[in-house]
Amino acid sequence: MSHTLFIAGDSTAALKGAAEKPMTGWGEYLQGFFQSTIRVDNRAINGRSTKSFLAEGRLADIERDFGAGDYLFIQFGHNDGKIEDPSRYADPQQEYRLNLQRFIDCARKQGGMPVLLTSVSRRRFLEDGTLDPCAVGEYPSAMREVASETGAPLLDIYTASQQLYQSLGTDESKRLFMHLPEGDHPNYPSGIIDDTHFSDEGARQIARLVALAIQQSDELSALKQHLKGEIT
Repeated sequence: MSHTLFIAGDSTAALKGAAEKPMTGWGEYLQGFFQSTIRVDNRAINGRSTKSFLAEGRLADIERDFGAGDYLFIQFGHNDGKIEDPSRYADPQQEYRLNLQRFIDCARKQGGMPVLLTSVSRRRFLEDGTLDPCAVGEYPSAMREVASETGAPLLDIYTASQQLYQSLGTDESKRLFMHLPEGDHPNYPSGIIDDTHFSDEGARQIARLVALAIQQSDELSALKQHLKGEIT
């Protein structure tokens, strides 16, 4: 029997159009880790927070298509922290948590499984060569606490991505992100230095981290049976 894995999230996961390439969301590569018995339906959208995703009716759209046994992967935080934008800002200790509860309740009400993913980290190195532990503010810790309080499975992609960047170092990790010199790509004629959004390689690597976290999760034993093979 086949099931659908929906992704609710922001630009770090979202499908990118031709005009944005080579920028790539990690959700574009998740399907490649699964057998045909899992269909990935990537509903992540650029620039959204939990607040704006809900306000635009995007969770309601997922709910209409969501069935028993389906999965709802929930990853937000980058835009929830935009305090200057009241249409997106969600306080990590209050509204963000309440919003996450709405996503969780939606999946459970439909007989499916909500899965919380901590925000994928920005590439933000400190002067001593270590990564900024607050690269996405308080949102990863708030997500962990909501998972603990609700019993929803947690994939700690924030920690996993920070470990990946640290292992590569300050220079090598740039290739995971949108670092393009002037004139290198027609979509970015002036060049770009962006330590939030992924290159094609970066998206592949983060999708692998998500698949690996699924493989290592005791709570997702049913889902991991649909992986193509051992993730290394």
